[in-house]
Amino acid sequence: MIGHELGGRYEIITRIGGGGMALVYKAHDILLNRNVAVKVLRQQFVHDEEFIRRFRREAQSAAALSHPNVVSIYDVGQEEDTHYIVMEYVEGNNLNEIIKERAPLQTEESVRIAQQICDALEHAHHNQIIHRDIKPHNILIGKNGRVKVTDFGIARAVTSSTITQTGSVVGSVHYFSPEHAKGVVTGEKSDLYSLGIVLYQMVTGKLPFLGESPISVALKHLQENFAEPRTINPYIPQSVENIILRAMRKNPGERYDSASEMLGDLESCLQPDRLGEPKITFSNPDFDETRVMPAIRGSISDNRTASTSSVKSSDPNSSGSGSGTGSGPGEKGAADSDADRWSSDGLEEEPRKRKWVKPVITVATTLIIIGLVYWGAMTVLSWFDIEEVDVPYVVDMTEAEARTTLEQAGLKVEEPSIYTEKEGVPKDVVYEQSKPNQRVKVGSFIKLYVSKGPKLEKAGNYTGKSYEDTVAALVALGVDEVNIEKDEEYSDEAPGTVLSQTPEAGTEFDPKNAAFSFTVSQGKETFPMPKLTDLTEKEAIALLKSKGLEINEEDIVREPSYKEKGTVIAQYPFDPEAPVTKGAAITLTVSSGLPEEALEYTFNIVISPAEAGKTSSIRIVYTDARGENIEWGKRKIKDTQTFPVKVVLDPNTEAMVTIYRDNQFTDTFSKTYDEVKSGATGAPETVPGNETPPADQPAQTEENPTDEGDPATNETDQNGQ
Repeated sequence: MIGHELGGRYEIITRIGGGGMALVYKAHDILLNRNVAVKVLRQQFVHDEEFIRRFRREAQSAAALSHPNVVSIYDVGQEEDTHYIVMEYVEGNNLNEIIKERAPLQTEESVRIAQQICDALEHAHHNQIIHRDIKPHNILIGKNGRVKVTDFGIARAVTSSTITQTGSVVGSVHYFSPEHAKGVVTGEKSDLYSLGIVLYQMVTGKLPFLGESPISVALKHLQENFAEPRTINPYIPQSVENIILRAMRKNPGERYDSASEMLGDLESCLQPDRLGEPKITFSNPDFDETRVMPAIRGSISDNRTASTSSVKSSDPNSSGSGSGTGSGPGEKGAADSDADRWSSDGLEEEPRKRKWVKPVITVATTLIIIGLVYWGAMTVLSWFDIEEVDVPYVVDMTEAEARTTLEQAGLKVEEPSIYTEKEGVPKDVVYEQSKPNQRVKVGSFIKLYVSKGPKLEKAGNYTGKSYEDTVAALVALGVDEVNIEKDEEYSDEAPGTVLSQTPEAGTEFDPKNAAFSFTVSQGKETFPMPKLTDLTEKEAIALLKSKGLEINEEDIVREPSYKEKGTVIAQYPFDPEAPVTKGAAITLTVSSGLPEEALEYTFNIVISPAEAGKTSSIRIVYTDARGENIEWGKRKIKDTQTFPVKVVLDPNTEAMVTIYRDNQFTDTFSKTYDEVKSGATGAPETVPGNETPPADQPAQTEENPTDEGDPATNETDQNGQ
């Protein structure tokens, strides 16, 4: 797909993400000359007509959304068997990456993000679109801090078959609402429940419900309470916890009525008067919460009566419903007779005792005979007695260890052992045995059940490949993405290229519990390009070499300019502060002196102090072809002096000299290029004082006060030296 021109318009640049249903690529829109994100439907769904129809319809519905916090959808199309959606490209990270990197987030940042998500949901709900899959993976954070919600409407296109095949539920079940988990119709409040979980995860760094399987997590959404945020992070204000508790109620009727209501609560929750508000309470427990019901027990007499009635009613000799005790007249008489005998004063006791003599003798005789037979048998068997041993418990041992243990106990292993794949049990480990915890004869056979281990995969050689493609390949094998670690470092390889991996290529691994670690290239290390203009050629070259940048002195361009000869006037190809890598080649343009058409002219300006005999501060500023408001220098004078100010003119420049005396503007003098070229110099310009100096005090001219405007001398004058 990389390099392919989709729809004759979108040139695929690189893969930037993907999920169970689609892959996402960064592309360039050739027609509008801009970068876009293109979501391409996975190939296994391209023949599901119902899915495609709903996919396109929902994408078109989402395209109707226009909001600063919603990723805009630009186009929907099909090219042969490739179905795609073109959307806005956001430069930044998704919220899931930010949470993994630095959760828990600051409360202010978490609330700000939640506000923008809620604002997007309010706009979507107003347009009758329910997201149904709000989770950090679908929240993009631009480099400018703008939050963008993506995948609007796509969740509606998920069928029961795609949930099973793609595993999309696995990625989203932690953010399901209870009604979503039950499979009933979901509405706006389902999105608010999911947003509550996202806010919970931002401020605590944890998910409210975890489980060994998607089913167990879904059941917890229905039946269990979660740990309240402030028990995990006590720095969360009560007002923020109240928002989470209300948004995550299992009963939709107790949640916020709308996204706009929740947004209003988010906008005010950090106001000082709300931070310490009381904890929110609810009158009724959540309707799906698991309850313990008391066992139903009757009285002993009731049970006995019920049992008796049951037995009697099943007796074929029973007289039916009219018989209170179930006994006939004959039985009644016998019972009465026995009772009369026992109720007498003992005259009938002796005959009753004699009645039991015969049965007792019979039983005793029988027991004696059985005892004698048993004794005889044991005596005979003792002649052939074989020693007994306790069967060792060998479960969780390796097969070799189990065989050794059983043989040392005098037992044998029944061949062949049973070998089966057993999830969670390492290869060659016994997970079951026959006759455990029994005593058997020496030499008895014990059956062993040995694990072949889980199905193992072999790690490929991912060095030099794209990290995103590598992660997608491992996830397809069943590796959990949370067990894939990424460590970035600078290198000469392209950004996103895998530099090294653990475990090594060819290593067998169990996808269920395997952990991978990759070192990934960040590209070459960059630093801000230094500013070279206005430096001397020698200074610029020394600075470039100190930064590890390449400069070929033979490639230095020299051209006339109004800058001083030897001054750098341009740098290429990196402007100041632009990111640059070590070893980059830099080209300099250096001034070779004034152009041929340039003219030099010297203003001779006679300046008197403001008051004769008193010191005045003089500041001279000039503008010419070299720039505007250039400082010529400062002087203190006590009598009239002449100051020569040299300027440079080009055909389009007028030179001007401005005089400031005692920090006040005094006068301005100018010359045009044509005037200087014609040779008209004129008389010296004069700046008289406020009073005429005495006749016996002639004006004095300072000889070369500033070396004809030399910049170094001017700088010294400005420093007062």
